[in-house]
Amino acid sequence: MNPNLTALQAYPFEKLRALFADIRTPALAHIALSIGEPKHASPDFVANAIKDNIDKLSNYPTTKGIPELRQAIAHWATQRFSLNKLDPETEILPVNGTREALFAFAQTVVAATPDALVCSPNPFYQIYEGAALLAGAQPEFLACRADNNFIPDFAAVSPDVWQRCQLLFICTPGNPSGAVMSSAQLKALIALADQYDFVIASDECYSELYFDEASPPPGLLQACAELGRNDYQRCVVFHSLSKRSNLPGLRSGFVAGDANILKDFLLYRTYHGCAMPVQHQLASVAAWNDEAHVKANRDLYRQKFTEVLAILDGCLDVSQPDASFYLWAKTPISDTDFAKGLFEQQHVTVLPGSYLSREVDGYNPGANYVRMALVAEAAQCAEAAHRVKAYVQSLKERGAC
Repeated sequence: MNPNLTALQAYPFEKLRALFADIRTPALAHIALSIGEPKHASPDFVANAIKDNIDKLSNYPTTKGIPELRQAIAHWATQRFSLNKLDPETEILPVNGTREALFAFAQTVVAATPDALVCSPNPFYQIYEGAALLAGAQPEFLACRADNNFIPDFAAVSPDVWQRCQLLFICTPGNPSGAVMSSAQLKALIALADQYDFVIASDECYSELYFDEASPPPGLLQACAELGRNDYQRCVVFHSLSKRSNLPGLRSGFVAGDANILKDFLLYRTYHGCAMPVQHQLASVAAWNDEAHVKANRDLYRQKFTEVLAILDGCLDVSQPDASFYLWAKTPISDTDFAKGLFEQQHVTVLPGSYLSREVDGYNPGANYVRMALVAEAAQCAEAAHRVKAYVQSLKERGAC
């Protein structure tokens, strides 16, 4: 067996199941705020596109994807991020969602040398760590603290770490905090990548869930375009239809950026065997070509955030994120005790922040936070917020916080 498998930790939801083992819950309907699985209705036209092309089940898909999909993606990304150009032939690859692509990407770009590092925010999407370990590198965790808007302090990273870094994962908007990196911050990272010769993988799967229609989050390729860096050297972005279009089951996204890197990534993927079914590609074309359903999706999230934050006001230390569908709430007691007590008393599930992060030098930046995904219907989210408020009040009455 691959010896690196032994370095993998239990996934956060496995830890959560263990935390809740043997708990007796009250006779209340369960509300899950723990997993970031979109629950809004998927667009009907996507399902119709699959039905209309169901005959494509008889065709093997190609790893590179059909031209129509790559062209639709190029058009969308160019418009959304004000790019000067994006070549659908060499600078875009369709993928089966960002999760598998992020993992496979590390296997492509990391050389398994004894001192190889893959840098990652902390807390983080767990795939970053697993991808690093199974690529034969060590993860280097960069703390996301409240005093830096939950974005790593990249300027504080030592030159030795940057020298050893082969791949830097960033997530903007961030998971779990929803923090958005500015264009200036992205440009500073590009300069570091040039100086120390590492690749930046920007996970932007939450980029279309924002609050201000006039100010969408910037992206890494957008920062490149503003610099006149039209070859996107050392820069690759990851996007998905899961959050944008409420299509987590379609498993459809794309990777775009540096053509030289994507050429090798295509080679890896050809052997990996991860081509997207043709009928799903054609359905994805329809999704990338439509913005009306995406705006309607944002409107629903705005409504939920407004209502939930009004209920939690004065109850928890929590505020509206820059983007995404998560609340990153500071807890009055330990995050694991908070999650366990809330589940036991109110039958509401939240995810302890310490399950999304790692302790480094005695400090765990996810400790005493919980992630709450506002993915359920508005009425359920409001009901969950009222139950959270009731639980916090019970802690205060018992003198527990």
